[in-house]
Amino acid sequence: MSKIVLIGANHAGTAAANTILDNYKDNEVVIFDRNSNISYLGCGTALWIGRQIDGYKGLFYSSKEALENKNAKVHMETEIDKIDYKNKKVYGHSKDGAAVEESYDKLILATGSLPINPKIEGMDLENVCFVKLFQDGSKINEKLDDESIKKVAVIGAGYIGVEIAEAIKRRGKHSMLFEACGTCLSSYYDSDFSHDMDGVLEKNGVELYYGEKVSKILGEGRVSSIVTDKGEYNVDLVIMAIGFKPNNLLGNNEIELGTGNAFKVNLKQETSMKDVYAVGDCATIYSNALQSEAYIALATNAVRSGIVAAHNACGTDLSSIGVQGSNGISIFGYNMVSTGLNLAACEKAGIKVSHTDYEDLQRPAFMKENESVKLRIIYESDSRRIVGAQAASYENISMLIHMFSLAIEEKVTIDKLKLLDIFFLPHFNQPYNYITMAALSAK
Repeated sequence: MSKIVLIGANHAGTAAANTILDNYKDNEVVIFDRNSNISYLGCGTALWIGRQIDGYKGLFYSSKEALENKNAKVHMETEIDKIDYKNKKVYGHSKDGAAVEESYDKLILATGSLPINPKIEGMDLENVCFVKLFQDGSKINEKLDDESIKKVAVIGAGYIGVEIAEAIKRRGKHSMLFEACGTCLSSYYDSDFSHDMDGVLEKNGVELYYGEKVSKILGEGRVSSIVTDKGEYNVDLVIMAIGFKPNNLLGNNEIELGTGNAFKVNLKQETSMKDVYAVGDCATIYSNALQSEAYIALATNAVRSGIVAAHNACGTDLSSIGVQGSNGISIFGYNMVSTGLNLAACEKAGIKVSHTDYEDLQRPAFMKENESVKLRIIYESDSRRIVGAQAASYENISMLIHMFSLAIEEKVTIDKLKLLDIFFLPHFNQPYNYITMAALSAK
């Protein structure tokens, strides 16, 4: 029997814990988490505060009690301060200040990520919020109930920022979205697609302030305005959504770091330290599109990495098959999905690529219910290997991205798609499917 200690119990940690507890019952599992809750689905925060779901309770899928019922020892609101890797011991303190010490045979680090906290004046003012934990969502939700809160500035137009900007508008507030780049969602989509989402946001009343960098937040005690390199704006609430960084603080400069300063891991989630694994947002991951190490902080990646680490920690040889970073967003009914790399990411990685675009109706023109679909497929110019895809529509086209994810994983070429057997029925699609037509038009 081995004693396996997990530090962190959100998605990656919970997945690792459940895998061990369900499949390797002879192991002792000890879990430490500094939070007061487990398994909060942060992807639902905007839905909750935007009143698109009934409440927050469904955003939790596990708990301290659920893990304890499987015989885990769970220490909540307990901060691990340092780790003695040589002697295999962790040290910390509980909420009441009591010292904590625990030995381990195997250690799984699931320390997650931390919101990027810009070092600008005014961050300590009242009504400056972050978006990460359940407590953050609860605080924002409460602030939006305050009738004195009328103008809300969201800083950062990535996925979370765009979703929160929509939620604020749905709550009847004045929604202002600030972004240093020239468009939203630039990490995932090319400008041909992200500008379409900009139009959706503006059409639905979200004010866009792009190409502006926030330099300070002003107010006496509480926020009254923000200052950018282009002007000053009166606001009542500021929500910071400028991204996350891996929480590598417990590495003690002893564990090798990789891309994005995350813990460098192999396909078994092993770190450079013997018997120490890292999973989720604190760890690197293998990108099949790049065919190299990457940092892609997604809940889906976290869960898979937790499962892989758990099996290996318990003696079962299991390797990750890599990821594509598949993702999606739905704002005011407009859906966008992507996988792999966009053109900017390809250029940054030095990958020479071409792309093919096609736009058409989802169904034959004679069908009453119909929307246009926009598709882009990106492929290596020489090998013709597919490395990315993006699609957008008011239709639910989310399932098509799974096919492109598998295509990237299996190194499928753009030419292979040209005569792919795609079924046709007027209720669902067109006989000359936009996937086929995009592939056929590839140079």
